[in-house]
Amino acid sequence: MVGRAVTSRDLVLGRLRAALAADTAAPVDVPRDYRQAAAVDLDQLAQRLADYRAHVHRVAEGAVADTIADLLPAGGTVVVPPGLPPAWLPPTVTALPDDGLDHARIGAADAVVTAAAVAIAQTGTVVLDASPDQGRRVLSLLPDRHVCVVRADQVVATVPEALARLTPHRPLTWISGPSATSDIELIRVEGVHGPRQLHIILLP
Repeated sequence: MVGRAVTSRDLVLGRLRAALAADTAAPVDVPRDYRQAAAVDLDQLAQRLADYRAHVHRVAEGAVADTIADLLPAGGTVVVPPGLPPAWLPPTVTALPDDGLDHARIGAADAVVTAAAVAIAQTGTVVLDASPDQGRRVLSLLPDRHVCVVRADQVVATVPEALARLTPHRPLTWISGPSATSDIELIRVEGVHGPRQLHIILLP
């Protein structure tokens, strides 16, 4: 009696089954001692952000509204996440609370003001996690100007420290400077995938 011919599919599946059956080794304990906390350096964060062409404003919390008033045109419209502290907004702008705004209205605003979840000094990165004071991801992507308020106690030194503070299943937006690309002939073009202007208000 002659058996069924062996096909390429049979060979591939056979090898996969054999590999899976052999994969019974105990999990390897990977050393994680590289996750060491380092001293937080706010000057380093400000320098890294400036390297990425972000504008950094170091002020006291009581001066946030005045700082934003200096950045935005009088009468300008500002998209506001639902949990943003009202005291941060100056009376010179028109707040546009995000209660499900469509993309056209968000994109037409003069700016968006958000808080942040964490900032990383060594990389000059600000991370948003869609908490109520940061809002939906689209809020920080469509307006041409993003003003982000960061408290000193939200700043960590390294990426592993930032990851330890973040919840991985939340929608995370990692921002290092204005949106930019140099894909075509290494010519930098800003504003392709997000705001062309990034202002970081760094609180003590």
